[in-house]
Amino acid sequence: MLDPEGAAGYPPGFRGPDGKKGVSMARKGRDISGWMVIDKPAGMTSTAVVNKVRWALGAKKAGHAGTLDPEATGVLAVALGEATKTVPYITDALKAYRFTVRFGQATNTDDAEGEVIASSDARPTDGDIKAALGGFVGDIQQIPPKFSAVKIDGQRAYKLARDGEDITLSARPLWVEELVMTDRPDADHVELEMTCGKGGYVRSIARDLGAALGCHGHVLTLRRIWSGPFEAADGISLDQVEALAKTPELDACLRPLEQGLIDLPELSCTAEGATRLRNGNPGMVTASDVDYGDEAWASFDGKPVAVGIYKSGQLHPNRVFNL
Repeated sequence: MLDPEGAAGYPPGFRGPDGKKGVSMARKGRDISGWMVIDKPAGMTSTAVVNKVRWALGAKKAGHAGTLDPEATGVLAVALGEATKTVPYITDALKAYRFTVRFGQATNTDDAEGEVIASSDARPTDGDIKAALGGFVGDIQQIPPKFSAVKIDGQRAYKLARDGEDITLSARPLWVEELVMTDRPDADHVELEMTCGKGGYVRSIARDLGAALGCHGHVLTLRRIWSGPFEAADGISLDQVEALAKTPELDACLRPLEQGLIDLPELSCTAEGATRLRNGNPGMVTASDVDYGDEAWASFDGKPVAVGIYKSGQLHPNRVFNL
């Protein structure tokens, strides 16, 4: 609940011990930074999950690294405070999905939530499926689902689609590192795992695979099993978040900001270098395996200071952490 004097810094609308609602707390809250890895349940939007985590921690600022569809489950990495500055590095990282494709039906949303718009009695063999998967590996072009957050003339595609407008989306590049069949429960279903880069739509993979096999298809279930350094198996549930809300035990579940920088080399800097970097100026760093022009991050006294470009013994910052 909201501290009577606002000291706890929780979001607006929560009642204090006296039963009165707190005053507006816009942009107020605790200056808490780090990553909270959530094993997202089905039936919630990614934004709703972020809002729940932000409330539970009383955090001033929160965001996430990569949207999951409401019915999808698995890793949703929530960034708090200064960790939001590292979101692009997780968004750009490889991620893996486990999903089930239902053959014989195409839907307008490319998943089980939509209306069936085409059907077929044809069913592929295991050999057919394995042969077709090769066409979805490597650098591919992928057309996003019409019911997606892609913008068309400033409006979300899903809004236009819901309004009944006939929309055309352009193909987008996607790197798929691996796509394999893990199980074939029956003739109507196949279970797959995919490792891919930024911007991949599993629903499009299911749709296009069904089309390639001549039988139609859509996603039945979808789970993100890892994203960059974060794994679903290590995440916590929203039930746990609610149970531990506003307690030190929930704070203890936060992961360090620097986990969002795991793919970048770490450099160390002196106190003087850290001061210069925090002021947005190039600072001296100690480097060994970093080349001129490489992106890296600098730390001092065990804390991240900045991300930037290494040039001739200095880091030129483009993101500075206020910790």
